[in-house]
Formats: sequence, structure tokens, C-alpha cells
Amino acid sequence: MLRIPFRVIPPDVDEHVIAGEAPDAYVTRLSRAKALAVAPQAPGEVILAADTTVVLDGKIFEKPTSPAHAVQMLGRLQGRTHAVLTAVAVAQDGRLEQALDVSRVTFRPFERAILEEYVATGEPLDKAGAYAIQGLGAPLIERVEGDFFGVMGLPLRLALDLLAKFGRPYRFTR
Repeated sequence: MLRIPFRVIPPDVDEHVIAGEAPDAYVTRLSRAKALAVAPQAPGEVILAADTTVVLDGKIFEKPTSPAHAVQMLGRLQGRTHAVLTAVAVAQDGRLEQALDVSRVTFRPFERAILEEYVATGEPLDKAGAYAIQGLGAPLIERVEGDFFGVMGLPLRLALDLLAKFGRPYRFTR
């Protein structure tokens, strides 16, 4: 969207929550781990990594483990407001900077059949909280307080601020 050249290097990082880990510590740890896992594969390059989680009543909603689990998650979110935490990490040559975005998302109430139809599309099965605000999950949303892009998984303002700290300020023209 911003026409910033990039390449994708998938990190090999265990994304499970450590027992007793707070949601902000969880996403911060994972974004850092992802950046540090990729850095040795691209020496000298600026590495940007992020991780997102959904939190309701203090409970972290990871990616669903099955379609039934996705329906269960969505059922708990409907008609309620939850937090979406996205941590961004930028690394280069042993230096690492991080930032955390927190947004609040309110779901509309739905009948279970609608949630099952959404899950049947397959979209929610690899998403934290079992929904994609930027995709077919958009009709589930009543309101967003905070950064829409953070809810999508990459808060642009934080990512651009961090990249600027590494000598990569955003320019509309190249």
C-alpha cells in the first residue's frame, strides 16, 4: 500500500503463550523473537516484525486450533469490546527498537449460524481472535477505537516511526 520495497522471510518462532504471561509481554516477546530470528538471515538489513493478539477479560485469544474453536472464540467476542495488542520490532545489526499499539474493538451481536458461516469461509482459522477486520470479518465489527491498521496486524504509524529511527523515513516520493 505504501510502496515500500520489502521481502518476506518467515521466522521460525514458537508462538505459544508462556504460563502466566501478560498479553503485552506476550506480543512484545514474539515481535522481538521474530525480528531476532530473521536478522541473522539478512545481515545489515532492517528487519521489521510484528505480532498481534486479542484480549478479552484478561485472556489471550491466540489463533484458533479448529473451526469449532474459532466459532467459540467469536461467540465470546460478540456484543462485547475487546483489546487488540500489536507489538512491532525493528532490528538491524544487533540493535532493536520496539513499540506497542493497543486498540479496542467492539463486535456486533450475531446468531451462532452467522458465526459458523464466517468460519466456514476459512478466513478466521489463522487469525488471532479468529477474525480479519480487513476481510470478510468486517461485518462483525461495530466500532474501533484506536488504530485500524494495528487491528489488522501492523500499526503503520508505529512501524514508520521505528523505521525512521533506523534511517528509513517514509517518503511519498522515491
